[in-house]
Amino acid sequence: MAGAVTATLVLSACGSGSSSNNSSKDNTQKGVSGFNAAITGVVNPSDKKGGTLKLTNHDNPDSYDPVRAYYANIWNFMKGYYVRTLVTNQAKPGADGLVLTPDMATDLPKIEDGGKKYTFTLRNGLKFEDGSPITSKDVKYGIERVFASDVLSGGPSYLIDVLDQGQKYPGPYKDADPEKLGLKSVQTPDDKTIVFTLKEPLSDFTYLLAMPGAGPVPKAKDTGEQYANHPVSSGPYKFETYDEGKKAVLVRNDQWDPKTDPIRKALPDRIEVVFGTAVEEIDNQLIAGDVDLNLAQTGVQQGAQPKILLNPEVKKYADAPTTGFLRYFAINTKVAPFDNIHCRKAVVYATDKITLQTARGGPDAGGEIATNMIPPTIAGHDPNLDPLNTKSGKPQIDKAKEELALCGKKDGFDTVLATRNSGKEPKTAEALQAALKSIGINARLDPSDASLYFRSIIGAPSNTHSKGYGLMMAGWGADFPTPAGFLQVLVDGRLILPSGNQNFEELDNPEVNKLIDQARAESDPKKSAEIWGQVNKIVMDESVLVPFTVDKALNYRNPRLTNVFISQYYGMVDFGSLGVS
Repeated sequence: MAGAVTATLVLSACGSGSSSNNSSKDNTQKGVSGFNAAITGVVNPSDKKGGTLKLTNHDNPDSYDPVRAYYANIWNFMKGYYVRTLVTNQAKPGADGLVLTPDMATDLPKIEDGGKKYTFTLRNGLKFEDGSPITSKDVKYGIERVFASDVLSGGPSYLIDVLDQGQKYPGPYKDADPEKLGLKSVQTPDDKTIVFTLKEPLSDFTYLLAMPGAGPVPKAKDTGEQYANHPVSSGPYKFETYDEGKKAVLVRNDQWDPKTDPIRKALPDRIEVVFGTAVEEIDNQLIAGDVDLNLAQTGVQQGAQPKILLNPEVKKYADAPTTGFLRYFAINTKVAPFDNIHCRKAVVYATDKITLQTARGGPDAGGEIATNMIPPTIAGHDPNLDPLNTKSGKPQIDKAKEELALCGKKDGFDTVLATRNSGKEPKTAEALQAALKSIGINARLDPSDASLYFRSIIGAPSNTHSKGYGLMMAGWGADFPTPAGFLQVLVDGRLILPSGNQNFEELDNPEVNKLIDQARAESDPKKSAEIWGQVNKIVMDESVLVPFTVDKALNYRNPRLTNVFISQYYGMVDFGSLGVS
């Protein structure tokens, strides 16, 4: 979800609504072709409507409820097809794709009171799929659902942190207000106007309103935790059917008016997503032309890589962008013996990052070795931050054994390594398991379904404690392209949640928490990024998160696809722009 541009550029572009990437514009107009062409330009530009877009994925979605989803590919899918928000990122390749632009709103917000008051006006003609008008109250109600984390767990909680302001608002299901619109910091003086009042200025606030959870939901159609079975569309497509674990079919929403939507092309007549296909079979179907795109966008498996990279006629339909994600694993400070920093350092020193990199596809298809928790695509990245000297990727066995002795476990110990059961992660976890075995750490693998993994498997501290998850495989891309959008939820001790927790290591360092507050309060993006760099250093010194690759993903695109480009906002193909020839 992160992009290859600094936060300063993104924010200035957001404020002006302008674009400065001329090469991106030229490529968009002319069209491009070949390997990696979709990273900087648009492949097969076209306005042709019709046909069926065929997508596939091994994993079920974590949720089709916009409040509960947290996978980048599902956000991309939602925002492209059935969830509109007040603002969204521009549907363009390159740095232009990081710029926020009005979606349901007529303009970017009117900002007053020293950056604490944001006012939006809705466009005319907005409708839900049932023909009912979308009003400011529907937007407010959709945002209020974020607060119902006891019912709708799993998604990001930024809006709670910013908008609750001591009210302890419980969400609409327990709201005492007769209209279920009791969140005081959000007001709707009329059906077209929505006003947000912040306790203090927050330069990233508009990014929070671009998340799917800030989209409108009609109160009368809200079915609570069942809403994911048929979310009500505000975009160009609606669900015709959804057979969980098998298939989803979206068709045109005849109540969507393209005159109200400057973002979405809405080219296919029908969109089909098949779930549960084996990852190797997905690669075979892609190369054979039986499907158009892998919805996961995490890259083909090792067996398919030479079929693509060594055949020029196949390679020209593939891209291997740096996605903005980090691949890492977390070390649980609440599971013994990892409450001892020396045991954690032993794991870091023993990790063979080269074998983990190889399991993900090597440097060309899996990414370069990572050494710290701010990737190169985010402001505040320091390429020299590597406190335990891991850049070579090679394990440091002697130092690992020294740390084992210091933590009182010179002969090693047993632990459990949690991992998802799909994609490249199982083999990556096996590579880590083998590396740790060399110093006597026996890590038993415990694979889980990807759709539940971050919400209730490693995202529920009670579960990680009871199952003894000392180590947890993970990957992360920015929720929005600033340091706060990447790092805060991973390391802020005040954001450790009972479900949908992203601070897997359960780090609660007072100095980290204090620096986070300073960084968020700093209006100068450069100074804020410097403070986030200090946070990053402390986190790495704690040896609680172990990044191993700056992610690349080699993905194949069906030659019949039109309007193909990589969105830097999501680190993958922009789904909502796709058509079929």
